[in-house]
Amino acid sequence: MALGKYSRIDNNNNNSNRRFSNYCSSVTFVVFVGLCLVGILMMTSSSVVPVQNGDDPAQEKKNQLKDEVTQVINDSNNSSNNQQFEDNPGDLPEDATKGDSNVSLAKDDGNSNLNTQENQGNTEEIKLDESKKDNEQSDSEGGEKNNDSGDNSGGKGDSEENSDDKKSDSEDSNEKSDSDENVKKSDSDDGEKKPDESSSETNGDKMDGQIEEKVDQNDNKESDKSSDEAKDDGQGKNQSSNEVFPSGAQSELLNETLTQNGSFSTQATESKNEKDAQLSSKEYSWKLCNSTAGPDYIPCLDNWEAIRHLPSTKHYEHRERHCPEEPLTCLVPLPEVYKSPIEWPKSREKIWYYNVPHTKLAQIKGHQNWVKVTGEYLTFPGGGTQFKHGALHYIDFIEDSVPDVAWGKRSCVILDVGCGVASFGGFLFDRNVLAMSFAPKDEHEAQVQFALERGIPAVSAVMGTKRLPYPGRVFDIVHCARCRVPWHVEGGKLLLELNRVLRPGGFFVWSATPVYQKIPEDVEIWKAMVELTKSMCWELVNKTSKDAVNGVAVATFKKPTSNDCYEQRSQQEPSLCPESDDPNAAWNVPLQTCMHKVPVDASERGSQWPEQWPARLEKSPYWLLSSQVGVYGKAAPEDFAADNEHWTRVVTKSYINGMGINWSSVRNVMDMSAVYGGFAAALKDLNLWVMNVVPIDSPDTLPIIYERGLFGMYHDWCESFSTYPRSYDLLHADHLFSKVKKRFVSIFSFS
Repeated sequence: MALGKYSRIDNNNNNSNRRFSNYCSSVTFVVFVGLCLVGILMMTSSSVVPVQNGDDPAQEKKNQLKDEVTQVINDSNNSSNNQQFEDNPGDLPEDATKGDSNVSLAKDDGNSNLNTQENQGNTEEIKLDESKKDNEQSDSEGGEKNNDSGDNSGGKGDSEENSDDKKSDSEDSNEKSDSDENVKKSDSDDGEKKPDESSSETNGDKMDGQIEEKVDQNDNKESDKSSDEAKDDGQGKNQSSNEVFPSGAQSELLNETLTQNGSFSTQATESKNEKDAQLSSKEYSWKLCNSTAGPDYIPCLDNWEAIRHLPSTKHYEHRERHCPEEPLTCLVPLPEVYKSPIEWPKSREKIWYYNVPHTKLAQIKGHQNWVKVTGEYLTFPGGGTQFKHGALHYIDFIEDSVPDVAWGKRSCVILDVGCGVASFGGFLFDRNVLAMSFAPKDEHEAQVQFALERGIPAVSAVMGTKRLPYPGRVFDIVHCARCRVPWHVEGGKLLLELNRVLRPGGFFVWSATPVYQKIPEDVEIWKAMVELTKSMCWELVNKTSKDAVNGVAVATFKKPTSNDCYEQRSQQEPSLCPESDDPNAAWNVPLQTCMHKVPVDASERGSQWPEQWPARLEKSPYWLLSSQVGVYGKAAPEDFAADNEHWTRVVTKSYINGMGINWSSVRNVMDMSAVYGGFAAALKDLNLWVMNVVPIDSPDTLPIIYERGLFGMYHDWCESFSTYPRSYDLLHADHLFSKVKKRFVSIFSFS
């Protein structure tokens, strides 16, 4: 009984304990469910879209689309093979997960087994951001329509023509491992959620924002459909930021297409035109050159910085060209009182003193009738050191001593070395002869400048250490009247340079004091000259006695026309130049103590004497062959003839009467890119002379110019010319500056 009693008590206790346990379980379950509901309500409240007007058809369409999407997700949850189309964004913001349209479709199924707590925590942050964007979208929808350009987070990612394809792509891209959207929507309506759905909720959180945005997109598409139909079909739509793969049609829209400007100019063109207009209207302020030479500044001859650093001046290196490293961009000033030059032929006798205001030469050489000061003029009686009583008598005296000189017929182009004020060359114009006169810029103050102001051709140069800027075998005569050049020293190096430029059969006319004076020094020099010229195979044609008028004598030497003498010499001094030595190479080439062989081939330049003047001016040189290609692409003789005809026509029809030039005031002319010399030949009937310049980077046509009875020189137009300021009345440049510009760009590119 006692046992039974105690059994009853134990049984009652057990019942009590069971009831208490059931009660605790119920309480725990209720608390757990309550906490879950609170958590679910908090989570769903952040993603609920504000309620709009229930009568709005767009909202009805939105709810309908949500139900359809929910059904698709439920079907996806029931399938056994869930695919995950995106990597888990983790803690990255939404922007970091957008725009990657190259993610692989074949993700591993194991991704669906990721830790649900991590996914839930990460997706909550994403959903909060998406909820904010949805709220902003809803606010904008209440007042105005969404912009078609897709400025919102979802954008409008497809054209209406491809809506069917886009719908299937959107559904595929929105499939995930699990979904929670249908549970959330039903919970918001029923107010409860089952605990066993937490797994679906966690894996479905990731898709929640995309589904909401897709609903918004379709809502926008439906509400704006009427306005979209009125727009151009070619108007581009922005790709949806949450779509990983665009449709095929949209991919074509994303491809860059070739466009044309049509009637619209580019900003680059407009800006360039404006800059050019501003530059063209800008007034440049040129500075004056700062030089001790003042109005007579020649950059390549007055470069005292370079001259001071020369190791030696024994060979007149200080009189040679030394150009500044950087080309100057300054203006040489005019003399204080400058007047327009006196016209030819009066300028041969007098010039304005203030144009060349130098009197030193008049003081030194006035007794030799070089130059005198007469009031406001500098006058030139026509004399020189060796022809005090006039150059014309001296010119005739030379021809009388050697009739083959034949001024103006056989001899048309000469080189006058140490010209002084160039009265000799100035009066040779009366004999139809062109004289290339040169002298150094030395103590004979402004002698070359006097010559140019008078209208006589001259350049500043010196017999120094380099070749003269002329081709080989081009001058009919070389003249030296007491030019003070030591021809006989150092193996005759300087005289051998004259041999290079002298035409075979040409004359060297020498009227210096060693020819006629009997003082010991002059006698020794004469003996040395006789020996040197004999070793060079020059023939002493004539040595005159003293002229009764000027009191001077003249010795005339002739260059051989064959190589026989060279081969028969007992001593090969001076030696013959190697075959590789080009006699036409003349720009900054050092002098050599050798001689070039005489051309003997009938088709080679120098083997024959040119035609007599004026036939040589118009006739194509005999050594221009049809097998050669000219500068303009034709056979060389045809090219020459075409160039001559062209400039004859242009000068006659345009230059003479059509350009407003007063040709009576034009005396000194330079053709800066002469080619065949056609421009100078076309001006032959005018009272002027033309310095034909062949740029060193142009085809070497200067020998052709000399063959025509004209003259000229080589030059590099990236450097200053060896002449005084204000030397020329007219400069002619045909197709020059474009070539210089190209050359400058090329040098700059490779420097």
